[in-house]
Amino acid sequence: MIHSDRYDLPLSTSSALAAARYREGFDLLLSAWPGAAEAMDGAIAADPDFGLAHAARARLHAIRGEATKARTVIQTADQITLRRGSERERSQVDVISGAINATTRQALDSALAHLQRWPRDLLILSMVLAPFGLLAFSGIAEHNQARVDLCERLSPHFDTDDWWFQTYRGWAHAENGNLPLGRVLTERGLELRRNNANAVHALAHAMYESGAGDEAETLIAGWLPGYERSGMLHGHLAWHAALAALERGDSEGALVIYTANVAPSASKGAPLNVVSDTASFLWRLHAYGHAVPQGLWTDAAGYASSWFGDAGLAFADVHMAMLAAATGDRGALEQRAAALTTLVDAARLPAGSVVPAICRAVLAFMEGDYGNCARILEPVAGDVVRIGGSGAQREVVEDTLLVALMRSGEASKARTLLDKRLHRRPSPRDARWLQLVAQDA
Repeated sequence: MIHSDRYDLPLSTSSALAAARYREGFDLLLSAWPGAAEAMDGAIAADPDFGLAHAARARLHAIRGEATKARTVIQTADQITLRRGSERERSQVDVISGAINATTRQALDSALAHLQRWPRDLLILSMVLAPFGLLAFSGIAEHNQARVDLCERLSPHFDTDDWWFQTYRGWAHAENGNLPLGRVLTERGLELRRNNANAVHALAHAMYESGAGDEAETLIAGWLPGYERSGMLHGHLAWHAALAALERGDSEGALVIYTANVAPSASKGAPLNVVSDTASFLWRLHAYGHAVPQGLWTDAAGYASSWFGDAGLAFADVHMAMLAAATGDRGALEQRAAALTTLVDAARLPAGSVVPAICRAVLAFMEGDYGNCARILEPVAGDVVRIGGSGAQREVVEDTLLVALMRSGEASKARTLLDKRLHRRPSPRDARWLQLVAQDA
């Protein structure tokens, strides 16, 4: 009997149990739900020569930042699929191996070529479309549009009741500015599968970008208690709720959420989420004029240092720079900026010169040199999208520029930026800031 995945793609295993456990783990992985690793381990136990189960397990290790384990397991998958895998399976393993071992742009090219032949291979498509995925981290400034284009090109291959595809298609549109369509599609994704952390996440983004932060906060507050703390997105969804509280000026409530769910001691999320969530929340708290309780910066920096000590992953580099600036580690920050500049000069940093520029700007900001911070950030503001992540995550850089302009006496420039932001997304905080700069202008 030939077994297949949920998308009718054949699986090279003779074990019905291995195939069933793989399908279960596949859906858990795509919904960011606890149990995916255990399900894939069960598939491997049922058939140790099931290459795709090893490949999916390697992907889970990579998401968790477990690079050594990911390399070891994908090598096993490669050896197995060379011996008994189909052409599609060998190609899938090659793409995942490339993402783990090679550069993002090379892996992206391989993934897109794979999807041209097998458009319903969702493990590869998810790697391309994710906010920390191959497109987002490619350094391409138009990666939001590229995600939309890919989704629309592939949409004829998926049913309208496909919970994963509708979720990610909606998220792509929301990030690219089509908020009404983005919201409808992400709501549909959540309706189709309630136990779907990615759908709640995507919908929270659509709400945030449309200025409905209060709705996002309500959504998360109602849904999060049913999601185990071991869930990969538990801490990050709480981060969204904390941001919504900050938006309406409730710093104490935001700190309660942060301490209970987002801080390194509380979150069980992927390291890149934990580092970026802690750094950006505390940075916003400080930039918005609130006190950061003693110990929070050092706790976040201590956790981060064990994961992203080396420069080269732009999104992590920006947040590591914030932590170094906030804890007064000027030497580490300057060393990182220098290493990034070297990578830029060698054409080995896809996001380019915007990354070391942000590093220098956050140091100037934390040292109170707001004029210099603004001078560094203004020319590169349009390139911040190249660091990847989501619009809500990258907004911390624009917040830094805006506050630097206000504190350096550039009321006219601050007002222009605030007008653009309020036109794009209503925000109670920005409305309060606009009143302040109008008084100073």
